Amino acid sequence: MSDDDGTAPRIGRRLLLAGATAGLTAELARTSLSPASASAGSAPPPAQLRRYENKVVVITGATSGIGRAAAIAFAREGAKVGFCGRRESLGLQVEREIRAAGGTATYIRSDVRVPAQVQSFVDRVAQLYGGLHVALNNAGVQLVKPLHEMTVAEWDDTAHTNTRGVFLAIKYEVPHMKRSGGGVILVTGSANEFASRPGLGAYSASKGGVTGLVRTAALDYGPDRIRVAAVSPGTTDTGLVDARRPPNVNDEQWAALKAQYGAANVDALRRMARPEEMATAALALASPDMSFLTGTSVLVDGGMLAGL
Repeated sequence: MSDDDGTAPRIGRRLLLAGATAGLTAELARTSLSPASASAGSAPPPAQLRRYENKVVVITGATSGIGRAAAIAFAREGAKVGFCGRRESLGLQVEREIRAAGGTATYIRSDVRVPAQVQSFVDRVAQLYGGLHVALNNAGVQLVKPLHEMTVAEWDDTAHTNTRGVFLAIKYEVPHMKRSGGGVILVTGSANEFASRPGLGAYSASKGGVTGLVRTAALDYGPDRIRVAAVSPGTTDTGLVDARRPPNVNDEQWAALKAQYGAANVDALRRMARPEEMATAALALASPDMSFLTGTSVLVDGGMLAGL
């Protein structure tokens, strides 16, 4: 997912989320913005549905953020969820949370940069739960750095995680979906597929590659009744945003900074998205209600790019 999309000069993106000055921090901390205002206008929780009863879902990168929210949401709607991520303690915590709520889920530690681990993850979930019907290939990283300052290793890590990792997931998911009679493959794209910002060369290139994979996979596997699409978020309040928290900024100040950033950069809804809203979009796109949608990226950005 992306945490630095859109355009609005009122607050510099790199200044605010890559290292705000003490003066700006103090100024924003004194505003009337509060954590509650950051979610003002948020949609109410969706009505309880069971659209994924007895369906098997795999999700990559689900130990936090959008992936975590999606794992919880699919399980709540009846799916048997297998999910992976590199952070074992967080993965097991999400597994316990889903099971405590009465859902079915299994965490398997896996790194999408390693082909054997991706194959093992997908195969184990399909064997455990008896097939595969839906995939959300969500694992991703973001690097903010001018291209000439970037190391080759940093570029490769971004590309191997965000683009090659999606290729590997699709490669090993498709045979199981064919045996299941079809399915849906979703990928977490980004508003950076359509517009970028300074310092996001590696990230934007990797997400542009995801767009190409989605389109081609939709053509390759449409005859097998497999739909392929991307959910492309705008600015979403996840750990990728929190990773840019300036030093010496307390929780209240950081909440105010994020609220101000959302208001300044998301032109229509004037706030960041919540991970749960991206999960809701994924569930909608994977459902039979969207049976003719494939080969495209669906922008879910709160109207951010509409303001360009």
